[in-house]
Amino acid sequence: MSRTNFQELLDAGVHFGHLARKWNHKMAPYIFDQKNGIHIIDLHKTAIKLEEAAEEMKMLAKSGRKILFVATKKQAKEIVSEKATAVNMPSVTERWAGGMLTNFPTIRKAIKKMGTIDKMKEDGTFEKLAKRERLQVDRQRAKLEKNLGSIRDMSRLPSALFVVDIQKEANAVKEANRLNIPVFAMVDTCCDPTPIDYVIPANDDATKSIECVLNVLCAAIQEGLDERKLEKDKEVPAEEEGEGAKTPAKKLRARRGAKPVDVEAAQAE
Repeated sequence: MSRTNFQELLDAGVHFGHLARKWNHKMAPYIFDQKNGIHIIDLHKTAIKLEEAAEEMKMLAKSGRKILFVATKKQAKEIVSEKATAVNMPSVTERWAGGMLTNFPTIRKAIKKMGTIDKMKEDGTFEKLAKRERLQVDRQRAKLEKNLGSIRDMSRLPSALFVVDIQKEANAVKEANRLNIPVFAMVDTCCDPTPIDYVIPANDDATKSIECVLNVLCAAIQEGLDERKLEKDKEVPAEEEGEGAKTPAKKLRARRGAKPVDVEAAQAE
């Protein structure tokens, strides 16, 4: 069953590209027509590409991998943050810190700094600081939270990136390419799709268009998470059944680390 609906894509304005005079010729295969000086994206191709991306994201989520959502433009940041949080995925919606991927250990240190400040507040150390120092620490904490708060639980590099507006997020795309991290992206008619592994030709300027694409992708991610949970739930009873096959005496010996007694050898003695 297809996750995409042509009419929904049309109603959300996913087909509206950029001004024809600003187009990138590499997007030609995804352009259907030109109207009033604006390129019209072929939604049949968008639907196919969106379906491919959704299926791949589902498999990533099912295998327990993390997908980092990146969108710092005004129209996208709020909806991207909301949708990514709903499927327990990290996101960057304020500012892409240079080296967020290529210099990940340094980013992790900054995230740990947030944890250290939080611990200071919990154990009372913070209150012992001078008023001026407390203000400085609070400002530092607020800045770190704004830029890195949404990735604080990301203990390792993401397995993939999802990007809205690859021109605005060019640095994120470059870092991902350098580390061979696959990139999923909404690509408008003015962009070069070459650095993108999973191109979703779509209007990346309208909130409705962004939300429409995200609804499909996040629904697929949720499917993957649900299937992963179901498989884990099936594994637990199987383990319990294997455990139940042991007699109480065997279980007790196993807990104590004792070796099983050879009854025949004992009788022979």
